[in-house]
Amino acid sequence: VNQILLLLLVLTVCAILYNKVHQVPSALKNETVDLESPEEMEEEIPVVICAAAGRMGAAVAAISSIYSNTEANVLFYIVGLKTTIPHIRKWIENSKLKEIKFKVVEFNPMVLKGKIRQDASRPELLQPLNFVRFYLPLLIQKHEKVIYLDDDVIVQGDIQELYDTKLAPGHAAAFSDDCDLPSTHEMIRSVGMQNTYMGFLDYRKQAIRDLGISPSTCSFNPGVIVANMTEWKHQRITKQLEKWMQRNVEENLYSSTLGGGVATSPMLIVFHGKYSSINPMWHIRHLGWSPDARYSEQFLQEAKLLHWNGRYKPWDYPSVHTDLWENWFIPDPSGKFKLTRPDS
Repeated sequence: VNQILLLLLVLTVCAILYNKVHQVPSALKNETVDLESPEEMEEEIPVVICAAAGRMGAAVAAISSIYSNTEANVLFYIVGLKTTIPHIRKWIENSKLKEIKFKVVEFNPMVLKGKIRQDASRPELLQPLNFVRFYLPLLIQKHEKVIYLDDDVIVQGDIQELYDTKLAPGHAAAFSDDCDLPSTHEMIRSVGMQNTYMGFLDYRKQAIRDLGISPSTCSFNPGVIVANMTEWKHQRITKQLEKWMQRNVEENLYSSTLGGGVATSPMLIVFHGKYSSINPMWHIRHLGWSPDARYSEQFLQEAKLLHWNGRYKPWDYPSVHTDLWENWFIPDPSGKFKLTRPDS
């Protein structure tokens, strides 16, 4: 009997030791899974902004406004030409923006060779970085959803809201309609701006008429874009845009003398009837269209994003609502970029 009891005791001890030894790896495995669980990782919001020579202060102010108004995990993709990249990197690393997460991306203007028709009326619109938005999938590799912003914007809301914009199935991008906000209609009429396809495309040309798009169709502004990279690549959006750029070189289908921007017209053609809408308060524009026309201060305070599209930029003079822009401007540590003011 004693031998049987001793045998049972030995077997019990062995069983306990066996369980303990085999439970350790299981516990470690569970802990590892918890640590790497995607649910616990904060979503990264990629924001693309260009830093062009002569207007880097614009990009800095835009980045500053975004970073200051959100708790979201923002990753800035700052796109520049080879000659301008050292300047913008130094500016960020030697200012309070050194805390941001950012990647500097070089844009090769050779991709535009033979695709831009020279237009002397507004040569600044032909600068290579104006076309960065056409090539988002080539610049941004690992993200499904991307925000693109022109440099002449200020963000007053939480960028997470803009990122959460819903894109309908099959849509590669979301834009703001130029007819979407009644508050801006008076401004548009007062300064003679165009907000239909007639203002951007030359309907005297057969290729434009063959599109079957009514000239009274409301246009949209591609200065603020929420893009789905999977759809963009699947629909070969970049190739479509390049096709219309090349056709314009050959046939002069649109001009900067019309809608004031040669980067807008190809997008109006390619995305016609195939885009989602951005909340109108996330793109209050035309602040740079006239040195005199102004919005009410209350309206601007409620806006989530302000856009100085047009000739009259808030870092130059004359311009309007410069105080709202200057709130976010960070002086250039190198002293190269200076604001133009009446007393300067």
